[in-house]
Amino acid sequence: MASDPPAPADPADSAIDSVSVLSEDSRRRMFAFIRRARHPVTRDEAAASVGISRKLAAFHLDKLVDAGLLRARYGAPGGTRKVGRQPKVYEPTGAQITVNIPDRRHELLADLLLDAVLTEQTGEDAAQAAMRVARQRGRQVGEAARHETRPGRLGPERGLTTCEGLLDQYGYEPVRETPTRIRLRNCPFHPLAARAPDLVCGMNQAFLSGYLEGLEVNGVGAVPAPEPGECCVRLGSEDSESAEETPPGP
Repeated sequence: MASDPPAPADPADSAIDSVSVLSEDSRRRMFAFIRRARHPVTRDEAAASVGISRKLAAFHLDKLVDAGLLRARYGAPGGTRKVGRQPKVYEPTGAQITVNIPDRRHELLADLLLDAVLTEQTGEDAAQAAMRVARQRGRQVGEAARHETRPGRLGPERGLTTCEGLLDQYGYEPVRETPTRIRLRNCPFHPLAARAPDLVCGMNQAFLSGYLEGLEVNGVGAVPAPEPGECCVRLGSEDSESAEETPPGP
């Protein structure tokens, strides 16, 4: 019987693991030395940089490779060709480590705003371009997720269940209030949303609306629902949102 495929690594967990690896002093100093070296570094060079044995250096270097912070290969340092077996050398992977608790996605917001500036159309102002780009990007993310998972027809309950994975990945901290409504406990764009709420919250809603469209979730919308300290958008079925907005009868 085939086993289920492993769940994709959570970026926040990966970043925390990387920080944990760098908590050891010699390991952190070797990593800094290799980043500054601008050439592949041998175990002997790494060991000498922090004054430890070659064997201990190899242990720490392997930990850095396992964490995705360094890559290892066999090659002559400095590109010098020598006879015999080439030594193992290490170089940075270019990975960037960012740990925010709660999660923040300022790079996504900056990317969307840059695309809006570069693609602003005749008759659009900057805010309209930003909303258009945010919705397009969300739709692309949703289409990619649908193509990968092939979930079939998605009504409100299954659709929101499918959405929770992406919402968690992007740092929204989703909480299922009812079978057909999700409250987002974290704003990935805080504190920028507090500085320009109309723009940032509008882009946030456009991005999530586009995602629902791309994933083809039926009967669910991304609606404004600002709460202090939380995301300004809530996902819910059209029926549940309408019922909440309708005042009680006499």
